[in-house]
Amino acid sequence: MNRKNFLFLACGVGLLSGCHKADDGAAPVLGGEVKSRGLIGVSLLTLDNPFFKVIGDTISAEGGKLGYQTVVVSGDRDVAKQGNQIKDFIVKKVSAIVLSPCDSKSIIPVIQEANAAGIPVFTVDIPCHEPGVTIVTQVATDNYGGGKEAGRAMIEALGEAGGKIAILHLKQAESCLLRVKGFREVIAEHNAGGKGMVEIVTELESGGAKDLGYKAAEDAVQAHGDLRGIFAINDPAALGARAALEKAGKAEQIRIVGFDGQPEGKLAIKEGRIYADPIQFPDKMGAQIVEAIVKHSKGESLPAQILIPTSLYRQADAMKDASLQ
Repeated sequence: MNRKNFLFLACGVGLLSGCHKADDGAAPVLGGEVKSRGLIGVSLLTLDNPFFKVIGDTISAEGGKLGYQTVVVSGDRDVAKQGNQIKDFIVKKVSAIVLSPCDSKSIIPVIQEANAAGIPVFTVDIPCHEPGVTIVTQVATDNYGGGKEAGRAMIEALGEAGGKIAILHLKQAESCLLRVKGFREVIAEHNAGGKGMVEIVTELESGGAKDLGYKAAEDAVQAHGDLRGIFAINDPAALGARAALEKAGKAEQIRIVGFDGQPEGKLAIKEGRIYADPIQFPDKMGAQIVEAIVKHSKGESLPAQILIPTSLYRQADAMKDASLQ
């Protein structure tokens, strides 16, 4: 082989070796630019809640690193609106759809449309375990375990005296059903011991929002003047409840246990306005969704559900939290 042919062959081998697909899931880099993997369509329950905004922002950021473009929209708790958003994703032929369903049952037909179009569907935070749909995987907080942590926090907050408590619910969300299930089980186990009895006297709809949480807490206090505790299924409902207690002059009498660990909720814990939260990690959830999308695109199998544990966050934790300094 002469020198000219040798150089041509060596150069060709070099080009081929420089364009191999990375094994770590990173998108190929050509000419200094990340090659596009496609579009991820994300429809979340609401973007008014900072928890979901962090999930959406993380999916966009982590997906961008790997070559995905991302469209994040808010379902605004409206199943019809979310259905139209998914239909739009299907028309755009997105590479993957990520949902936190506004209603797990009502969204079935449009998920089936995505399935028929061959677009993989992933759920985050709120699952859709309904028959007749195919979900690649569900990424969520361990809401059942978090509910158990909330129950233990309530028992701790009330002390040996125990007392009457209210639950501020969001029954349309399966994640909240799991939280309340775990909470109730821990309270029942505690009561079986016969000491410091904790009595759940009412369960009211909070909508997972400040205004409805305020109204629910207001109603609970009016109906039960000797109430000693409130478990709210998220921080907005807990903060709304706190405002109602302050107005009613009951803020010192009634302890609140929330759920989430949003910045405003953590600050309320630091200031003693909320007793504790099982905190979630929406950034981890967003990153895990992107990792799942990449693995699926490579033909790897995934578990039906990926759960991220909560961590109980009290005032002592808030005092050491650098993000609140």
